[in-house]
Amino acid sequence: MARTSAGHETRERLLRAAEELFATRGVEAALTRDITRLAGQSNPSAVQYHFGSREGLLDAIMAGRQERAEQALAPRLPALADADLTGLLGALVAAEATELRTERGRHCLRISAQVSRSNGVRTRTPHPTLAGGGYWRLIGLVEERVRTLPEPVRLERIDLTLTLVGAALADRARQYAAGAAPLTDEETFLADLVTVSVAMLSAPTPQRSTT
Repeated sequence: MARTSAGHETRERLLRAAEELFATRGVEAALTRDITRLAGQSNPSAVQYHFGSREGLLDAIMAGRQERAEQALAPRLPALADADLTGLLGALVAAEATELRTERGRHCLRISAQVSRSNGVRTRTPHPTLAGGGYWRLIGLVEERVRTLPEPVRLERIDLTLTLVGAALADRARQYAAGAAPLTDEETFLADLVTVSVAMLSAPTPQRSTT
């Protein structure tokens, strides 16, 4: 039992160290040896031992972030079946924004914005961290509200909207970490992010020029 507990503690230390360095130095720039050192580990193979690889460590960070978002979203899901687009995006943004409340969450928002990974919206094949979860069901509800758009435009817009939300929250997290004063208070910022997202999804289909 003691060995299991110690292993869990080491794993958690590595996760926290990686979150900090991936966020502040960049996912590509942060060195594995610095993560190991910050976690207080003398074994240079600690990341490989606990996560299989550096990529496995990053996957674990993103899985934890998604799990927290799912937990934040779960109480809202039953009431969303009949919600309009504003209500759906409000729930999505609110769930994501819970990460702003903690240092760990703010680190993970900044990491998410750096990692180019398909969420599966464009191919309708969810990333493993989204498959079967409430977040993916919410995306499906959003798509139902914009059914009048041609499918290629619809899927691309939803994907781009999720990218916009992630980038905006990462920028806010960066400002908090730097001690900078944002232009707007958090309530206004989140409300405006929902408004912009709704406008992006609701815009008319572009007309092709015939000339």
